[in-house]
Amino acid sequence: MKRILFVAQHRPNRNPSQRYRFEQYLDFLEAQGYSYEFSYLLDEADDRVFYQPGRYGRKMVIMLKSIFKRLGDLRKAHEYDFVFVQREAWMLGSAFFERAFSKKSKLIYDFDDAIWLPNVSEGNRQLKWLKRPEKTSEIIGMSSLVIAGNEYLATYARQFNERVQVIPTTIDLDLYRRQAYPGKPAGKICIGWTGSSTTLIEFTSFEKVLKQLISQYGDRIYVKVIGEADYQSSMIEVKSVAWTSETEVLELCELDIGIMPLQDNDWSRGKCACKGLQYMALGIPAVMSAIGVNQKIVQSGENGFLCETEEEWLGALSALIESAELRKSLGEKGQRTVREKYAKKQWQERFLKLFEG
Repeated sequence: MKRILFVAQHRPNRNPSQRYRFEQYLDFLEAQGYSYEFSYLLDEADDRVFYQPGRYGRKMVIMLKSIFKRLGDLRKAHEYDFVFVQREAWMLGSAFFERAFSKKSKLIYDFDDAIWLPNVSEGNRQLKWLKRPEKTSEIIGMSSLVIAGNEYLATYARQFNERVQVIPTTIDLDLYRRQAYPGKPAGKICIGWTGSSTTLIEFTSFEKVLKQLISQYGDRIYVKVIGEADYQSSMIEVKSVAWTSETEVLELCELDIGIMPLQDNDWSRGKCACKGLQYMALGIPAVMSAIGVNQKIVQSGENGFLCETEEEWLGALSALIESAELRKSLGEKGQRTVREKYAKKQWQERFLKLFEG
């Protein structure tokens, strides 16, 4: 029986990157005769502190606790056939733990963002000097195998390691089933966005477009944000709900139109379109920025819309607001795209072979 140590930062069912990159495959691996251990650094209490501004004393305690946790992982790493690191083994700028793991077992490294670029959560902006994003290239170079979420990321990784495979972010269609949303206002169209506090800038920068739509359509439409329960906009009225893994699919089912606006930069080009795939999996027409892998997933006007300019966003969203038939058509074709190309069941055998090659 082969054994795998999965190393990540967040507890199970907390982080989209982990959930859609490896957590959803764990039951399948077990069914194929593998055993695993999942080692994470931030429990629920630590998590609440870690992304808040300040709290530096408590954060130092979390750092020290994390060091001892990883030292414990190192002591037993030789007992595993593989150590699978998702993004980073430790949250600061050292690649010490990955290097040590690579000397005791086969190191598999998975990443789904352009994490070689500087990017720090708002709550930890004062601590960005402790980060060293260039450690990404070092980790890639020492790995037995690298898994990238899209070809843009893979192209970067191949500069440092020839053993790179692309596995996209995938959706478990056994979980993503459309259902009626209780209390949804009759006759009103919901335009929605889902994401974490670290990606809210993508939504806030888009609010001026939504404001124009609200001016045009009035109470015929409303806007929903899934992520922060207390999110408030100074520009538009927003229905905000907290994200939880238990209610995620249900909350998405209120949406009639899903949006994924991105800023035009290298960080966005590394994105793996998780939001868009979530919308599409539920038959919700997705309107996305024409950046990065979005352009591979969506054929604009066929299974969703891709937009670059403000005028294109207004035109695409207006067309969907005004036509229930268009929403249905694009939603169904988007759902088919996920089913045929980005479903978990389409990729689980490929994921398994990573550990058999």
